[in-house]
Amino acid sequence: MGPRTITIASAEQDSRMEAQVGMLLRIGVLSSAAVILLGGVLFLMHHGRSVVDFRIFSGTPQELRRPSSILINALHGNDLAIIQCGILMLIATPVARVAFSIFVFLEERDFLYVTISALVLLILLYSLIWQH
Repeated sequence: MGPRTITIASAEQDSRMEAQVGMLLRIGVLSSAAVILLGGVLFLMHHGRSVVDFRIFSGTPQELRRPSSILINALHGNDLAIIQCGILMLIATPVARVAFSIFVFLEERDFLYVTISALVLLILLYSLIWQH
């Protein structure tokens, strides 16, 4: 095997990885859009004719402020929780991409990028989980 063979194999592996990452991102965005659309349709079915009073601001209900309670309420058919669940899925898509990259770099034995990707993943998870 000469240097050209290694370059072709590396290029094919990079192309395969890019295709897999692209598929992961497409699936994440499209599935989150479908969940948000479902929640939006249910919301309009239940509240489409409601009159909105713009003088009174009501924030996000308490039960829709934590991922675990969002999932529980979404499973019970709460339309706002379904929309929130879709948004959580959209936020999780790039996080999943970073996690996927760690496994790809491990397979390639590129430990510098494994370390960098793991650090980025830890920072992302910390910023998503830690609340003031």
